[in-house]
Amino acid sequence: MKALVYTAPEQLEYRDVANPAPAPGHHLVRIESVGICGSDMHAFLGHDDRRPAPLILGHEAAGTVTGGPMDGTRVTINPLVNCGTCRACRAGRENLCSKRQIISLPPREGAFAQFVAMPERNLVQVPDHVSLDVACLAEPVAVGWHAIRLGIDAMAHDKVQTALVVGGGAIGVAAAISLIAQGVTDVTLIDPNSLRRDYLNLGPYVDVQAPAEINGRMFDLTVDCVGYDATRASCCAATRPGGVILHVGLGGGSAGLDIRHMTLQEITFIGTYTYTAQDFRDTCAAMFDGRLGPLDWTDTRPLGDGAAAFGDIREGRIAAPKIILKPA
Repeated sequence: MKALVYTAPEQLEYRDVANPAPAPGHHLVRIESVGICGSDMHAFLGHDDRRPAPLILGHEAAGTVTGGPMDGTRVTINPLVNCGTCRACRAGRENLCSKRQIISLPPREGAFAQFVAMPERNLVQVPDHVSLDVACLAEPVAVGWHAIRLGIDAMAHDKVQTALVVGGGAIGVAAAISLIAQGVTDVTLIDPNSLRRDYLNLGPYVDVQAPAEINGRMFDLTVDCVGYDATRASCCAATRPGGVILHVGLGGGSAGLDIRHMTLQEITFIGTYTYTAQDFRDTCAAMFDGRLGPLDWTDTRPLGDGAAAFGDIREGRIAAPKIILKPA
């Protein structure tokens, strides 16, 4: 099969590799749509020791099962493979499984390829009226859905009325539309990239602004979808007393939080990582019945042009929050 292989920092090769051999309980999925994630870019730049070259990246995927009893079934893929038996798994918190694996991290190759093998429990059937370009967004949208669920649960005593999302990439957009779907209708999203701001139109309940435009404003819930010192500081300053900060982004650094201020104002800080299996299924259900909007904030490229797509993302030449690669 053809695959886009990460071979060294800032180097990707489109080449022939061996087809995956499905293990027992696994199905072979012909990939038709696969998104480029920020973690893929992190690995491409050589900043992720968990993803050593050579490796097939990519974990936001949808396609069609090939062979076996599910042959021809259109599916979207939950890329987190968990043990199912540990304390976290038994509690329904599969994202915290100590033995979890994810495609695009060894030992599992990723989905920037024509085929990938996945356990049946990680496949969600896609209805005929939903395109696979939309279905592959289930993974990044589930990250936002999970974070917002945790934030709303943390404020169950005090209904969330206003929310700030920092970052207009796919995870930021996912958080914003998840807020709307989960009942918060006053959402502000900030991003420093004017190209991105001009592109985004997320409906009447999401106000897209430049970061400077929210100076002095306070929000019940703030969501850092970037994860740098400066964005943490922005969330800390913009969270009202008794509010919640959700930290989703993995940009880097360790500063930005005024712990004394957070203590005196009883601000809750929650780190959120990926999603549970139920969050993934709930996200798919919301996507399929239209509660998350048209999900049309994507650009598509052939998988063979993947290296150029990574370059465009790095140089900030892409307005769309998500590029979807299409294997031949």
